[in-house]
Amino acid sequence: MRLLIACLAVLTMPLLSGCIARTAVDVVTAPVRAAGQVIDWTTTSQDEADRDLGRRVREREAEIGRLERQRARAAERCRDGREDACRDAEDLDGQIADLRNAPVD
Repeated sequence: MRLLIACLAVLTMPLLSGCIARTAVDVVTAPVRAAGQVIDWTTTSQDEADRDLGRRVREREAEIGRLERQRARAAERCRDGREDACRDAEDLDGQIADLRNAPVD
């Protein structure tokens, strides 16, 4: 019986040392992997920045389109003789010009 236990101990020793070595490698590399993940979370890749810029440009263009439709309706009412609509159309023209001239953040 003692011989069997000794044989098993000798046979499993290399397996245990491999597990211990692998665990040691995991423990040593864990902080490096964690730091890399934190850097990934805190930085913006060029691809992400491009997507964000594209989204902001599309949102601005949609807003300009909405204002242009409002201006067209106000201009139609202005042609019908409503002075308040003429002022609204002029105001909307200014808003559209401001949006077109503003930098995309």
